[in-house]
Amino acid sequence: MSPTDIVREYTGAFNSRNFDRARDLMHSDYTYTGPDGQEQRGPAAGVAVLKMWATGFPDAHIDIVNIKESGDTVVVEFVGRGTHRGDLMGMAPTGKQVNIPVCNILELRDGKIHREREYMDMATMMAQLGVMPAGTPA
Repeated sequence: MSPTDIVREYTGAFNSRNFDRARDLMHSDYTYTGPDGQEQRGPAAGVAVLKMWATGFPDAHIDIVNIKESGDTVVVEFVGRGTHRGDLMGMAPTGKQVNIPVCNILELRDGKIHREREYMDMATMMAQLGVMPAGTPA
């Protein structure tokens, strides 16, 4: 599989809640860096992040908007959609829907995802959930 195929498979594994498949696609030295800049290491930590999002948004779905491959690096832009019906980082369910643009950079090694960096506007998500005021329009 090409790096792009691996990332598409990884996205599909999240969408179908096939966490075993997602883990299979992660390198044994997998590292995830979230929007807050915190690093989490190892496939178990990576699966825990996926499960956190799936718990908070049981109907969450990722729709890829754009995907670019350069060597063993894949940049994927996607929209994450879902309804906040479960605990999310200690936040009680709001029942509100989110529609958040996200950009991930994934580096592959030995045909597996070695490093994943995720960039998203958490303030926009919190505003959509109604737990933070929306920003002033430009």
